[in-house]
Amino acid sequence: MAGEVMAEGMKLDVLDVCPLLILQDSSKRFYDGYITVCKKSFRMSIEIPENRSLRDARIECEWKLRHLLRGYEGVIKQRLTQSLDLPSFLMELKSILEKLLGSQKLDKVVSQPNFYTHLVAELEAIGWEKLAYVDSSFQVLKLASRDIKEREHVITVRLSPQHPQVAPTCSAELPGKPFSFTWSSQGQPLQQLYHQFQQTLSQFEDFWDMLDEIDSNTWVLEPEQPSRSCTSRRIALGNNASVQIDLNPVNARLLPECRFMGADNVIVPLREHLSANIHTWNPQLTVLTNLENLLGQKFPSPSTTKKEDFSMECGICYAYRLNDLIPDKACDDSRCGQPFHSLCLYEWLRALPSSRQSFNMVFGECPYCSKPITVKMVSGK
Repeated sequence: MAGEVMAEGMKLDVLDVCPLLILQDSSKRFYDGYITVCKKSFRMSIEIPENRSLRDARIECEWKLRHLLRGYEGVIKQRLTQSLDLPSFLMELKSILEKLLGSQKLDKVVSQPNFYTHLVAELEAIGWEKLAYVDSSFQVLKLASRDIKEREHVITVRLSPQHPQVAPTCSAELPGKPFSFTWSSQGQPLQQLYHQFQQTLSQFEDFWDMLDEIDSNTWVLEPEQPSRSCTSRRIALGNNASVQIDLNPVNARLLPECRFMGADNVIVPLREHLSANIHTWNPQLTVLTNLENLLGQKFPSPSTTKKEDFSMECGICYAYRLNDLIPDKACDDSRCGQPFHSLCLYEWLRALPSSRQSFNMVFGECPYCSKPITVKMVSGK
């Protein structure tokens, strides 16, 4: 009988060791589900190669289990190599997890008084006014800092139960790469982390200055509520046209990537202006000033226009926003200029027998004026 270590030749089954780890295929090489230890269940999957060697097995697990086993990767690999079969390995893995969970509980009880005492001292050194949030367990902190322009930035710090011996995980709204830092358990590591965050903020001050000027003096169509990590803006140009720019966070005054959207009769002259004047780009000027100089026109200003003037709904679905997308295609006929969502226009043209397809483009007629119109195929359709 499976489930009992009995007579020689009888083996344990995976379900006997981990009842919630379910076989997913007929080849008996892929298992997915949960491993339960000390009344805690962890999601994991195991894929055994075609040669059936556990040595080359691939294990995926949720972040809690991955965090628990951090530093034990070598031991796990050794157990895989030494185990006769998958049930034997799972028994070894459960044994390791039982010891780790038991040790974790003991460490937590012993270290709690020292943890809180040390943490309070560090927060006092940083300044309680910088503490924007703390959860009930004092495991998650949000520390606020202001840059030279008084913009507030927040870093979320998730402390390890072994703080300060083990580095925390951190997240912040920064452009480009995630916030990286060096960690030392000596002295006031949390204060050192906070200072590193402030130094990182100073690297992007000019980048945020450029975007703040754009946000204040133009109609930004997307993103609707940009975060400090966002590097792009889609700016209204008028006549159902817009330009999407993507700034370099490190060198914010360089010429950004520009993508024009709208009817060809509107955006082609603008694209030509940009190409003809690109040599006049002046890094001493702001991005907004440079773009207006290159395009030969001012962007519509919130002080003299309304956003509704540039937020025309799609001519097919009659909505402005469709799953966070706004119209990005317009009829090229200057007498029409009706905007559409590319997805709506693609679905419309695809349903018409008169439309034709060539490579990744669909050709047809504008639903409003019947003039020729084209749209790129939507991936996955």
